[in-house]
Amino acid sequence: MSPLPQFVNEPVLELRRASVRAGLQDAMGDLSGRLPLRVPVMIGTGERAGGELRSTDPGAPDREVALAAKAGDADVAAALTEAERGLREWRAVNAAERAAALVRAAAWLRERRLLIAALEVRECAKPWPEADADVCEAIDFLEYYARGAIELETGPALLQVPGERNEMRYAPRGVTAVISPWNFPLAIPCGMSAGALATGNAVVLKPAEQSPGCAWMLVQALRAGGVPAAAISLLPGEGDVGAALVADPRVQTIAFTGSLPVGLEISRAAGTVAAGQHHIKRVVSELGGKNCVIVDSDADLDEAVPGIVSSAFVYAGQKCSAAARVLAHEAIADQLIERVAGAVQVLVVGQADELGTDVPPVIEQAAQERVDRYAAMAREQGEIVARVEPVPERGWFCPPTVAAGLPRDSAVLNEEIFGPLLAIDRVAGVEEACDIVDGLPYALTGGLFARDPATVRYVRQRSPVGNLYVNRGITGAMVGRQPFGGNRLSGTGSKAGGPDYLRQFVEPRVVTENNMRHGLEV
Repeated sequence: MSPLPQFVNEPVLELRRASVRAGLQDAMGDLSGRLPLRVPVMIGTGERAGGELRSTDPGAPDREVALAAKAGDADVAAALTEAERGLREWRAVNAAERAAALVRAAAWLRERRLLIAALEVRECAKPWPEADADVCEAIDFLEYYARGAIELETGPALLQVPGERNEMRYAPRGVTAVISPWNFPLAIPCGMSAGALATGNAVVLKPAEQSPGCAWMLVQALRAGGVPAAAISLLPGEGDVGAALVADPRVQTIAFTGSLPVGLEISRAAGTVAAGQHHIKRVVSELGGKNCVIVDSDADLDEAVPGIVSSAFVYAGQKCSAAARVLAHEAIADQLIERVAGAVQVLVVGQADELGTDVPPVIEQAAQERVDRYAAMAREQGEIVARVEPVPERGWFCPPTVAAGLPRDSAVLNEEIFGPLLAIDRVAGVEEACDIVDGLPYALTGGLFARDPATVRYVRQRSPVGNLYVNRGITGAMVGRQPFGGNRLSGTGSKAGGPDYLRQFVEPRVVTENNMRHGLEV
């Protein structure tokens, strides 16, 4: 039995309280006095400073948030050598002690949650509610996987027969390369790293170049909790650093969250077995989606409209789970379009640190230009039914946009955009909607608004998505409640925040012993 109390999700802040809002402002003031953060390359107990890699505020691109040292090939080699040493030390620690280190790391984050949330607001333009929720999710991952590690160590019960003892245990795979994104700059790298560390592996973390400051906070938390320095290294850098980690034969497991093209390249590279390499690398990946919400003719539009709008436009649609396409029954499509358009027009587009903001800037200029190209395509091919303008001139802002009447082969309907652009498509019924979803290459999240239980059963059976949400928004999966992860081209591996996740970082070993003794029993 686990010595830890039953897992519960970390409660988010009640932002309606004046004292809480005042605390956020104080935290932002504290952070502002520390900027720019100086983020080092961290390998074992050694640190190398530098400032070649800059992260800036998407809402004020001239504001430097972090100046990070930029890792190179020598750093990758040194980090992996150190990780092999750290692996020998960390894998010898029992699960209860590893769990205790993760719980202490969670406490470190909990004590600094306002400061870290403020950093996310600045470095990634996450609005306050989203930033706070991200810190909470990171805490949840640490607490949940700590408990999972203890349960995993006991091993499953196997069939026993007279004269034979059978045991199954799980051993850490080895060195894990964690390559993380910027949109959940603390929670996602934390979840991948915590999963590997909880099961006795060593980790080399390569964070997104847009968010080295948040990753630095995570590594400090893990080391403060008691994870040996050799078992968790930080390599800020660009894509070449991740590629070098993927290619190195000393890496046993690769945990990646990001785009489909990069994920496919990682899978191809990981499939190459180098000379002297005695293992096949395991790739755990989450690769995005083109998520559809089905709205049937009997749907409660009072539920559907806010659920769709929040799923599509919160954090400017920069979530792999965000709603990108609505498949509306033709009987209610006109009414739904009108109501969604009206709801979008009252969205507040503004800086992430303003508490009233619904839609912040996107992460960088390249993202702004990409979203603008798709919006222009939607205008040419269909009808723009809602667009919030003007938007602030300072920062990488994109007007929240709703399009309708697009041809079925439009790129706007079929490609991942990752921005505040929603398309509404008319369908004859739920069957046609399911046919469309079934024809998409992605299968991450999906939604259904319907009253008829038979419709719900039908869509549950038909939908290939990893997470289907019924009569609610399709974002905001909670650790332990909605294990998260997709199918098809949306990723490989088991669901984050779920009971199977840790098994991806271990290999099972069975020992069968003849216990029919001849002579003395020892």
